[in-house]
Amino acid sequence: MTFFSSMRSQLYAVLMTSLYKCSLAMGWTLKTAQNGLIWIDGQHPQLTQTSKWALSWLTRHPKTISMSVASVLLAGGGGAFAIVNLGPDIADQPVVMVSSPLEIAQLQTQAASLDLSDLRLTRNDTTRSADTPESLLRRLGLVDAQAAAFLRSNPLAKLALQQAGRAVSVESTGNQLLSELNVRWLKNDSDTFFQRLKVMRSAQGLQATLETSPMNTSIRMTGGTVASSLYDAADEARLPDAVISQLTQIFSNQIDFHRTLRKGARFSVIYEVLEADGEPLRTGRVLSAEFNNDNKTYEAVWFQEPGQKGNYYSMDGKSLSRAYLAAPVAFSRKTSGFSMRLHPIFQTMQAHRGVDYAAPTGTPAQSVGDGVVEFAGVQGGFGNMVIVRHGNNHSTVYAHLSRIHVRKGQSVQKGQVVGAVGSTGWSTGPHLHFEFRVNGVHVDPQKIIQQAQSSPISPLAMAKFNALVGQSRSQLQAAAQMRESSIQ
Repeated sequence: MTFFSSMRSQLYAVLMTSLYKCSLAMGWTLKTAQNGLIWIDGQHPQLTQTSKWALSWLTRHPKTISMSVASVLLAGGGGAFAIVNLGPDIADQPVVMVSSPLEIAQLQTQAASLDLSDLRLTRNDTTRSADTPESLLRRLGLVDAQAAAFLRSNPLAKLALQQAGRAVSVESTGNQLLSELNVRWLKNDSDTFFQRLKVMRSAQGLQATLETSPMNTSIRMTGGTVASSLYDAADEARLPDAVISQLTQIFSNQIDFHRTLRKGARFSVIYEVLEADGEPLRTGRVLSAEFNNDNKTYEAVWFQEPGQKGNYYSMDGKSLSRAYLAAPVAFSRKTSGFSMRLHPIFQTMQAHRGVDYAAPTGTPAQSVGDGVVEFAGVQGGFGNMVIVRHGNNHSTVYAHLSRIHVRKGQSVQKGQVVGAVGSTGWSTGPHLHFEFRVNGVHVDPQKIIQQAQSSPISPLAMAKFNALVGQSRSQLQAAAQMRESSIQ
C-alpha cells in the first residue's frame, strides 16, 4: 500500500511538471514565431507575402488554435486526475478510536458540595383578573399545593392578590416549592410609599407580613418622531400614557395638538419613574422636554422655588404654565362654543353657557386647575356632574359624565381626573360639557384661561434655575441622540 501511494505521487508530480514545461515551451514557440514574422516583414520584403499568408491563417482560425491548446491542457489535467484517483477510497479505510482517561481532582468532593447547595430560582410576573393561587404559582413555575392553600386562606395574601396588574416576584427551591413571594402595589396613584406583601417559608411553615416602604426615583429619557399621530409615536418610543399626557399639557399653550401637529415633529423628554425594589410601579413628573414642530423648537423645564409651587418654564425663565389647563379633555374637538345655538334636543335657540368637547365614552375629564370639589352627583339635565371651586371666586363645571371619580370636599390638583366622558342627562351623544363661572356668572372659558398666566421666576432663584437649565440641555441632547440612533 505504501509503495502504491508513493508511485502515484511520483507519477502525478512528473505529469504536472511535464504540463508546466509544455506550456512554457508553447509560449516560447509562439513568441519566437511572432518575432520571426516581424523580422521577416521588416528585413526580407520578398517573404512578406508568405508571412501575410501565415498571419491570415492564424487570424482566420482562432477557435481552432484555442481548442487545440485547450484540448492538450484538458487531456493533461484529466490524466492527472485519473492518476490521483487510482488510490483506494478513504471511506474504505479502517477507523481507529483513541481514548485517553481524564483525571479530575477531587471530583467526588465537588459533587458532594453541589448536592449540599440550595438552588434558588427567581421569576417575575403580574397578577391577572382571572388568577387563582394555583394558576399564578403555575405561571411562575411552581407546583406547591401547600403554598396555594396558604395564599387562598391568608387574609393579607387575599388582599394583595385581589387586584390585577400588581407586580409579583417569587423565589423557589430546586424542587419547585415556594421559598419567598413578594407582591408590590400602591394604595393611591399619587403615593410615594408602596405596599409589599412578603410570604416566607421557614421551619414554622409559611408566614405573611405586610410592609410599607418608600419608593426610589430613577430618571429615564427617550424621544420619538411623529409619523401618523402623537400617541403612535409615544407607543413606538415606549413612553407611558401619563408622560405623553403631561407633555401635551406642558406645550398646550404653544402647540395646538389637534390642528397644527405636523408629520415629522420630533420630541425628547426626561421624566421620573418611581420604583419598588427595582421594579417600576408608576411614572412621576416630566422634568424637561423639547418639542420640534413645523421647524419651531419649544423647550420646557420643571423648576420649583423654595416655599412655592413648582412650574414649567422655558429655558430663558418665562413661565409656560397658566393657572388653568387649555382644555379639560386631551385630544378632543370642540362641537359647541360659548354662544347662541339651536338646542339639539328642544330645537329652540338658546344661549350655550359653556363649551362642548366631543370624546369617546370613558375618556378622562381633568380638572383645569387646583381647587376643592363643591358638588359631585346627579343634577337634572347635566346628568352626572362635578363642580370644582378654585381661587378668586372661580368655579368650573364638568357635566354628562359616565363616571365620577371624586367626592364633595375633596381637594384636586390641576390635571387630576375628576370623571369620565359620557352621555348622561340631556345629551345626544358622548361629550363633555364644560363651564367656567366667576362669582356664579357664566363666562367664556377661553377668555379666562388665556388671562390666567403664572408668575415668572424671581431674580434670587435665577442662578439656581440657570444651573438646572444647563443640566437639562445635556440630558435632552442625549435623548435626541437616542431617538436618531433608533431611527437609523
